[in-house]
Amino acid sequence: MNKKHRQQLILDIINQFEIDTQDELVAMLESKGCEVTQATASRDVKELELVKVAGREKRYKYAQVGGTMLSDRTKYGNIFRESVVSLQYAQNLVIIKTVHGGANSAAAFIDNLSITDILGSIAGDDTIFIATKDEECAKRITEQLKSCF
Repeated sequence: MNKKHRQQLILDIINQFEIDTQDELVAMLESKGCEVTQATASRDVKELELVKVAGREKRYKYAQVGGTMLSDRTKYGNIFRESVVSLQYAQNLVIIKTVHGGANSAAAFIDNLSITDILGSIAGDDTIFIATKDEECAKRITEQLKSCF
């Protein structure tokens, strides 16, 4: 199961059940046929921006504030796919060329991914520069972003 489907499954689970721990979330995912580690569940909880709120049956449960983060990511993902013209890396930089006026929206998508190896980014009108720790990180990020097409 890919990340997008797993995260959608997490949202379905927390909307249907009162899940109050990551261990309980992992167990529920496994019962639905999705094998994950606690570390993966933890990253998903962070990326989905889940918070603990008061529950009815349990003291606390996971919930998504506003419920818009995944739809925003999908919207920006579509813009990213439509606007990127080229994507390459040189040493510790990832350079992305977009259609005229597309860099800011494409950069918003990248920011929403919360990639830890990105030290910083700058978006102009049609170009995005991403600084990384080293060339290996730049190569890995380039491949990750290419998989978004």
